[in-house]
Amino acid sequence: MPAATQLTIWGRRNSVNVQKVLWCLDELDIAYARIDAGMQFGRNNEPDYLAMNPNGRIPTLVEGDFVLWESNAIMRYLCLAHGGNTPLYPSAPRRRAALERWLDWTLSTVQPIERPLFWGLVRTPAEQRDMAALQKAADEAAAMWRILDAHLAGRTFVEAETFTLADIALGAYARRWFGVEGVVKPDLPNISRWYQLISQRPAFIRHIAPPLS
Repeated sequence: MPAATQLTIWGRRNSVNVQKVLWCLDELDIAYARIDAGMQFGRNNEPDYLAMNPNGRIPTLVEGDFVLWESNAIMRYLCLAHGGNTPLYPSAPRRRAALERWLDWTLSTVQPIERPLFWGLVRTPAEQRDMAALQKAADEAAAMWRILDAHLAGRTFVEAETFTLADIALGAYARRWFGVEGVVKPDLPNISRWYQLISQRPAFIRHIAPPLS
């Protein structure tokens, strides 16, 4: 990347999808600037932002005249454009396809199931919480996480022995699952072991571990 080209990420730090991208950037040791956008910071519904990202969501990557939105697409781009032969995004077709399956799963399954529980327990005042509904949401989320727990049996990382984008994408959501309190959650030993391992990575500590908000 030319020295004059600044890679910029638009998005607030407490967005799980921004966190994934920041984690990936640190794993690849890529320099970047970040501009707060979304929720209390606004900007994502302003005309200049919508010209970059018509969805009005975060994150958005800007690098010179190149603009990209959707967090998993951004992580793929970072690996391809700046990662060399990074093991985060292996080139072997079957390994990459297996990894892509989990990236798709985070958006098609994990995110919509996780969201009601996170918003209800973290971003809703205690006096406004419907705890019966939140326990139901926790039970639904637990059924989803059991799929990953079974997959991780006998594995160090989501895709065998190598840390990849799948661990980043799922690890960011696992932080929310382990971080919410006030509902009954089952013991998931394989996820717990994997989570303990990835949570020691410096980029996880920097971007994922801070208090949920």
